[in-house]
Amino acid sequence: MTKRLPLPVRRALSLTDEAHDRLRRLNAQYGLANNYLLVVLLENLDKFSDPEKLDAVFQDFITQYGAPKKD
Repeated sequence: MTKRLPLPVRRALSLTDEAHDRLRRLNAQYGLANNYLLVVLLENLDKFSDPEKLDAVFQDFITQYGAPKKD
């Protein structure tokens, strides 16, 4: 019997076209909806990501687009 992962609804998600296209390709490959794909990616990020490269990607993004001010 297949287990189901209950996912509470948090809020709508806005993506760039490139990010959405990537999710669609992953969906086609693995047959998982976007919410499940994001759960798998985020919960397992440390298993497949180099921390230094990830930090560099975030720093590049912040340099280009800025970051929201913390309250």
